[in-house]
Amino acid sequence: MAAFTPDGAETAERARELRARALELAEVELHAYEPVLEALRLPGDDPERAGRVRDARDAASQSPLEIARVGAELAELSCDLARTGNQNLAGDAIAGAVLAEASAQAAARLVAINLTEGPVVGEAAELTRRAAAARETALS
Repeated sequence: MAAFTPDGAETAERARELRARALELAEVELHAYEPVLEALRLPGDDPERAGRVRDARDAASQSPLEIARVGAELAELSCDLARTGNQNLAGDAIAGAVLAEASAQAAARLVAINLTEGPVVGEAAELTRRAAAARETALS
């Protein structure tokens, strides 16, 4: 859609970059939780278990946090296009904002499940607020 908008080349390029990054992150996310499962399989009395579980959960949270970042930015780009882009394609931009927000929400939930608290969880929550605001604006 950005390609059909005056001065949209920069937005179109950024959307392509974000799409490529999202695909990379999806591949990473396929295996991100495996170390957590391995750590959880350690015997409960293993002195390294708690630290390994904590470290594995922290590492497993990185790819969904990045997915939430991508989702929030895409929701904002879509919102801008819905408001200022080619109005014949506004429905596509709105759909993009809705889908991007959903990906940010789902990814942020994974972060919260893995970590339950801390600055990374707060960042993930802020990303979902940004994505939700963009979606809401695109729909209005």
